[in-house]
Amino acid sequence: MDRNALNWRKSSLSGNNGGDCVEVAVVRGRDCEVANKVDEEFVVLVRDSKNRDREPQVFTVAEWDAFLAGVRQQEFDSARLIAEYASPVAVS
Repeated sequence: MDRNALNWRKSSLSGNNGGDCVEVAVVRGRDCEVANKVDEEFVVLVRDSKNRDREPQVFTVAEWDAFLAGVRQQEFDSARLIAEYASPVAVS
């Protein structure tokens, strides 16, 4: 698969000033080079726009949907994560 020929999408919020961002492309699973993803109908590839030659991360559609849901619910908000990890853990 020629990754450079894929239709990579980048957030419109990154602007045209060369801002670094992640890029996302969707491909058929059978065209994917990751062995445990080839049975998927489609997979989502994610790469760093400033390191395009590196291997992209590969997610199933279900994994990608779960990630996006977490973003919408602010699961990955740094203040929330710090508060969760900084709070004492009860040991039984």
